[in-house]
Amino acid sequence: MTKILVDGGAVVNLMPYTMFHKLGKGLEDLLETDMMLKDFGGNASKTQGAVNVKLTIGSKTLPTTFFLIDGKGTYSLHLGRDWIHANCCIPLTIHQCLIQW
Repeated sequence: MTKILVDGGAVVNLMPYTMFHKLGKGLEDLLETDMMLKDFGGNASKTQGAVNVKLTIGSKTLPTTFFLIDGKGTYSLHLGRDWIHANCCIPLTIHQCLIQW
């Protein structure tokens, strides 16, 4: 992955469909969900489903659930508060780094 956004303001982890496809995943890997997400403009859209993947960052590997969105983004993955807390991380946005312990 080239770009991953760690967003302390996001509640869920997001994955664009293009990244899902690049990982070689198919529709059989999706879990059905009726999750609705709102963008910055307040427009609601339904997610395509959820997918569980093992994500390794640094020395930690944890199963992580991503909600699949149909859209192009600047980032390969969007990690939210659930991932930050599960990994005991402190994101330092001013220094653009992530501290794990």
